[in-house]
Amino acid sequence: MKILKFLILLIVLGSLVSIIYGFTILEREPDTANKCIGGGTVGLFLIAMPLFLFAASKGKNIKDYMLNEENIRKMQEKNRRKNKNQ
Repeated sequence: MKILKFLILLIVLGSLVSIIYGFTILEREPDTANKCIGGGTVGLFLIAMPLFLFAASKGKNIKDYMLNEENIRKMQEKNRRKNKNQ
C-alpha cells in the first residue's frame, strides 16, 4: 500500500512539474509547451486520480454508498431521531 501511495505522489508531482514547465516555455516553444501541459493533465486526471480512488476505496463496501430503498429508509430514520432529540 505504501508503494501505491508513493507512486501516486510521484505521478502527481511529475504532472504538476510538467504543467508548470509547459506554462513557463509557452512563449518560446508553444508546441512543446502544449504537449507538456496536456501530458501533465492526462497524468493527473487519467492516471493519478483513478489510482487514488482505487487506493482510497480499497476494503470498503460499495453497497454502503449506493442510493437504494434500504439506505433511504436508514437516512430517513436517522433524520427522525435527530429531529426528536432537538
